[in-house]
Amino acid sequence: MRMLVTGGQGQIGWELQGCLPPLGEVIAVDIAECDLTQSAQVSALVRRVKPDLIINTAAHTAVDRAESEPALAQTLNADVPALLADEARALGAALIHYSTDYVFDGAKTTPYVETDPVNPLSVYGRTKLAGEQAVAAAGIPHLILRTSWVYGMRGNNFLLTMMRLARTRPELRVVADQRGVPNWSHTLADATRAVIAAAQQRGGVREALAAQGGLFHLTCSGPTTWHGFAAAIVDRLADNGDAPRVPVTPIATSDYPTAAARPANSVLDGGHLAREWGVQLPHWRLAFDQCLPPRAGTTAPNGNG
Repeated sequence: MRMLVTGGQGQIGWELQGCLPPLGEVIAVDIAECDLTQSAQVSALVRRVKPDLIINTAAHTAVDRAESEPALAQTLNADVPALLADEARALGAALIHYSTDYVFDGAKTTPYVETDPVNPLSVYGRTKLAGEQAVAAAGIPHLILRTSWVYGMRGNNFLLTMMRLARTRPELRVVADQRGVPNWSHTLADATRAVIAAAQQRGGVREALAAQGGLFHLTCSGPTTWHGFAAAIVDRLADNGDAPRVPVTPIATSDYPTAAARPANSVLDGGHLAREWGVQLPHWRLAFDQCLPPRAGTTAPNGNG
């Protein structure tokens, strides 16, 4: 099987390059190989590679900047997935596309399931939802995988920001009234690999996704807040001797105004993926312990925060 991965230098795309080779040939591209804002380049790439499976990890993920770049966000988050779906249909290929918890408005107080109504609050959320809808409407074998709060040891993400600030500031002030679930990019990539492997065992990826594909929430368990995640990062750095134990002060969303509105609750329920594909991600703290492991002689805390 030949797999084409877009956004190969991004957080999930990079990790997929390490996870997927046992399942087949992987061709990963980023802007150096294909400028996704140029539709002719996108079409030419797919027609040249002739993949059996397209995995689209590319997106405009700068949530606040998208408010001032709506056209670019529309292109990358909605138009590109639609074009990839069209090319997949012409080629007879399947498509895996990643989406976001920010398609929800946060009014629900319990974890969101796939059938809950969507109501994005931001340009980012609206354009990602449009991408979902384009893929779903294309009539191709597909998976749409919604996830949240992606972090890792490369790129721009909350983990790396907090690590930098913990080493340079005497105090961190972090929003404590937005709930979600952090997801390590490697965990997401490995779970994607597991779904693809399961599809291969069910008669082939195209056939399995045609029969049991659709929309799924791809997420670790254990809701927390940005403040809770930041506190875990600071504690780990301090326990490992990598930074001072700076205080992490909880603040309200209103104390930290941003260009884009965020949902107060964007916790996703991953039960549908576990039931249909047998893939269940761990508690977010267990994944965090693998991403930023405790030094020998220290103990990783347990808990739900």
